[in-house]
Amino acid sequence: MRGLPGLNFVFLLNYGTLLIFMRILFVSYDLIGADIACRLKQEGHDVKFHIIEKDRRDNLENLVPKTVDWKKELVWVGKGENSLIIFDNVGYGKKQDQLRKKGYSVFGGCELGDKLEENRQFGKEVFGHYGLNTVPLINIDSVQDAINFVKRNPHAWVIKQNGNDGKDFSYVGEFDDGHDIVNVLENFKLRYTDTVITLQQKITGVEIGVGRYFNGHDWVGPIEINIEHKKLYPGDLGSTTGEMGTLAWYDDDEKNKLFQETLAKIKPYLEEVDFRGDFDINCIVNEEGVFPLEATARFGSPIIHLHTEIHQSPWGDFLKAIADGKPYDLKWRKGYGIVVLVTVPPFPYNQKAKGVCWKGINVYFDEEAKKNLEHIHFEEMSVDRHGQYYISGDHGYILYVTEMGKKVKDVMTKTYDLLKHIYIPKMFYRNDIGLKFINEDYVKLKRWGYIKEPKIK
Repeated sequence: MRGLPGLNFVFLLNYGTLLIFMRILFVSYDLIGADIACRLKQEGHDVKFHIIEKDRRDNLENLVPKTVDWKKELVWVGKGENSLIIFDNVGYGKKQDQLRKKGYSVFGGCELGDKLEENRQFGKEVFGHYGLNTVPLINIDSVQDAINFVKRNPHAWVIKQNGNDGKDFSYVGEFDDGHDIVNVLENFKLRYTDTVITLQQKITGVEIGVGRYFNGHDWVGPIEINIEHKKLYPGDLGSTTGEMGTLAWYDDDEKNKLFQETLAKIKPYLEEVDFRGDFDINCIVNEEGVFPLEATARFGSPIIHLHTEIHQSPWGDFLKAIADGKPYDLKWRKGYGIVVLVTVPPFPYNQKAKGVCWKGINVYFDEEAKKNLEHIHFEEMSVDRHGQYYISGDHGYILYVTEMGKKVKDVMTKTYDLLKHIYIPKMFYRNDIGLKFINEDYVKLKRWGYIKEPKIK
């Protein structure tokens, strides 16, 4: 059933929520929100999906309708109560601000929201202005200047880059005099010269994130607490990736200590810049307090897939309310959730290594997996006219698996049991998402007053 132009058709979902059919123009930079676009189509919306990165445009064939030029679709999507434009990444905030001024309904950030993520030094200054703790951080215009800076200021620094595409640059220093940082930067100098390097002073503790949706005026839905797993291998070994998996849960207690020391303080800034999207601050927590490291002013990946597991309300209604600056009573599930990224070569490296690309290889789901497709989320995937799923990209981000439960150990079991029913040549993933939280982090966070959940095992 599909709404005709100019008419609103609705139906009652099985959990009692009224869903309005919309025309939705979904603009994705690199497929972070690909699965949400598919689910919006499954809800019955008329969706057109645009992928900005040209080398990712072969993905999602026969899963969601695509368009090659999103700007030409503005007339099609229109304005009003059954129209919505969604951006899933930073970099288009100025355009989003312009579209809103023209009367379009737009979800996904703003120019000065983007700047918090794209310029780490600016983000640090904003955090400090609004009373958040800050960690010494500096942007440096060249690799050689960064080397000179570390030699003048010996410390256990962390090497980063602005934005969310430079994860292969990341390195956490191990020595107080910074000699390993200098060595890594000397290696970078062989390949890069004028790139901006961000150096952040290393701080120890538990890395934890806190996020929430914002509609330009106020928070929408509960508080999200998340534990990222960025290293490639179990036990936090290997290269730093975008993220291999996440443990997360929602909390509706406005007095939550982590929330009060981070997002609650930054709310006036989000109001001032008219931010309308998903906002997260990644932090280090220790006995001295909360220290923000970076902001994510967009859908996070892979946490966005876990939101689908936690949320019970329809995505279309929820995102539309946020875009229009309205409150929304989000229905959600209590408990812990886990999301695991499933990858193939050449991941985790951005460069396409000749001979290791698995584009075109089939992905097989047995009967158990087919019964649980709501827990499987696609990225570099497509389906042919015969119904066969296959890898349609060459970056290695294939799919994500999610589960929820009352105890972390039980959720881990459910998640990894489902993964056994998915078959992809050369697939790999971390098999310990949530384990460090059980064995180490939970006790520390509880002792410092940042967690109240009693059941983890």
